[in-house]
Amino acid sequence: MIDTHAHLNFSPFKEDPEPYIERAVEAGLQAIIVPGIDLKSSEEAIKLSERFPMVYAAVGVHPHDCVEKPKNYIKEVEDMLGHPKVVALGEIGMDFFRDYAPGDNQMRTFREQIALAKSMNMSMIVHDRSADEGVWEALSGENYWNLQAHCHTGSAEFALKLIEMGALVSFTNVITFSSAKALTEVVAALPLDKLMIETDSPFMAPKPWRGKTCEPFMVKKVAEKYAEIFERDLEEVQNITRNNAIKFFSLTLNNV
Repeated sequence: MIDTHAHLNFSPFKEDPEPYIERAVEAGLQAIIVPGIDLKSSEEAIKLSERFPMVYAAVGVHPHDCVEKPKNYIKEVEDMLGHPKVVALGEIGMDFFRDYAPGDNQMRTFREQIALAKSMNMSMIVHDRSADEGVWEALSGENYWNLQAHCHTGSAEFALKLIEMGALVSFTNVITFSSAKALTEVVAALPLDKLMIETDSPFMAPKPWRGKTCEPFMVKKVAEKYAEIFERDLEEVQNITRNNAIKFFSLTLNNV
């Protein structure tokens, strides 16, 4: 399996990442993608990728953090994208649920980073919360669709629109919650061969770890839920989602 979104550059992981990496390996994970949310956390993601062979980094500025970014942030992100363990630009996008940043600032920052990804032919990890219209406008405006719709919690209709343009979609352990019947119906409406799995660690741990720190080994619960929803063997789901991640992030894994 591959956890396509885990913030090992956040506490409590970054203080002592080894135990979390060890548990991930024991659970059968072959790679973990660690995204940045600003320049500092992006640099920390790169350092983790240099330290652990199975860890890969993504770099970028999250919509919550777009107000505080330095003026030359695009050049700094561009420089980081040249690192051999950086496999995507992210996480980037728009968020009107929390509304921590003005919409025009979010749109400008998102479009600048989409343009950068397009110029470098890089995959993007896109955050979209209550911002479908803005996200579509930005992607359409730059006409670049090489993206992962990360932690999708929106409609099946919007996910299918993105998939039609070339995107992949991923879900977290939210789909395992008893309150997530509507979201499991969204998953069921999508093609399995366009899906990946993720934890968004340290957030949203599944049962029996609810209320505790979510960590990468728990991504198996997402795969198990896919297997239940699509009535497919777990091994088949693991293979499909792993191969999607390998292709999307252009990963070269020694054990694949």
